[in-house]
Amino acid sequence: MSTKAKILVVGLNHKSAPVEVRERLAFDTPKVCEALGRLREEFKKDEFVLLSTCNRVEVYCACGANSGTNAELLIEFLSAFHDVALRDFRQCLYVHEDENAVRHLLMVASSLDSMVVGEDQIIGQVKESYRVACGAKTTGKVLNRLFHCSFATAKKVHTETAISIGRVSVAGVAVELAKQLFADISRARVTVIGAGETGELIVQHLLHEGCQDITILNRSFERGRGMARRYGVAAGAWEKLGKYLREANIAIASAGCQHYLFGKAQLTEVLANRREGALLIIDIAVPRNFEPAINEMDDVYLYSVDELAEVAEQNRRVRESEITRGMQIVYDSAGNFMDWFRSREIGSLIGQMKKEFDQMSQKELERFFVGSRENAPCKDVAEAMVRRIVSKLSHCVIKNVDAVAKEHGPAEAARLVDSILEQARQISSETEEQRPNSN
Repeated sequence: MSTKAKILVVGLNHKSAPVEVRERLAFDTPKVCEALGRLREEFKKDEFVLLSTCNRVEVYCACGANSGTNAELLIEFLSAFHDVALRDFRQCLYVHEDENAVRHLLMVASSLDSMVVGEDQIIGQVKESYRVACGAKTTGKVLNRLFHCSFATAKKVHTETAISIGRVSVAGVAVELAKQLFADISRARVTVIGAGETGELIVQHLLHEGCQDITILNRSFERGRGMARRYGVAAGAWEKLGKYLREANIAIASAGCQHYLFGKAQLTEVLANRREGALLIIDIAVPRNFEPAINEMDDVYLYSVDELAEVAEQNRRVRESEITRGMQIVYDSAGNFMDWFRSREIGSLIGQMKKEFDQMSQKELERFFVGSRENAPCKDVAEAMVRRIVSKLSHCVIKNVDAVAKEHGPAEAARLVDSILEQARQISSETEEQRPNSN
């Protein structure tokens, strides 16, 4: 069991796990709330935020001193909650602790860890995840401060660098891919599936490319029609999705659902009388909207979010120097946060150190006053003398810790106390092992 407070992140993303793994571990909002509730019950003393997007699933945890929570327990929680065997995703996971965990969140919020560097959707998703966790009462002093630090860092990165210039969203990259694969995208008949934030970005990028024949389909027709009116495009009824696919040249899907909208057999039947030539489907939803086997169909070309990677990499290369500047901002912010985080531990660590010193002195006294010396007249005097010596030595150590804090900052002082505490525990352990040989 750890005796130090710590920050953990356990997760997987587009770089570590394919979409077929990510979609099995993805959380929609109701599942996030349910999972946070279970975490609150199972790990009562710790703080949690769950972040689930099309490209990542991550659990952020702030563990108190003496908490039994560790990365393995969180991994097992993910497995049990989604009923997915550990062997199916363990190799895709990453685990970060303390400053590495802080840097990771700051990179995520600043879009430096995104498939499309510079995209601004992720900060909204991070804020929403934090809002939901606050509502579920699974955050506290540490994660509250950490997530607000991530918001401020993201703002600074986007303000002080040029990473947001150009096409910087998954939606934009999807349209860029369609543009590369379709001879004249401005003449294409395009069906946009889903009227959420991503769907709206898709429409914006299509219009920027000169597309004139765009139809939005959404489960809520009113929402789809509202978006269509804002952009001067058409809206279709959800139940006629098959008809619109049959007539489309391009379909770009980002609808939120837990099951495929179309399997191979179903789409084969829908497209049986199609006369429009090839159909390009770009599925950027997670979980996916279209069964992967659809790509085996004649004249149907299906791309998932993971297959946008090459276009996204072109985007990244253009921003390489800006990414370096953004990373420096992240490292500076993470360092400042860790100074605060470690400074919180000094009082607790000093208390633990003094307790360890007292236990060591007591063990030594017990080892000395055995056998014929057990009832020695000087025992009480010796015990009092040893306690005074230990108290004075502890005071000397604390004065040096205060000096380090003033000269090098509280984080360095906390590291010093932690180092002394670990050495004291090691010495105490060695003494225990030697006890049989000392009598």
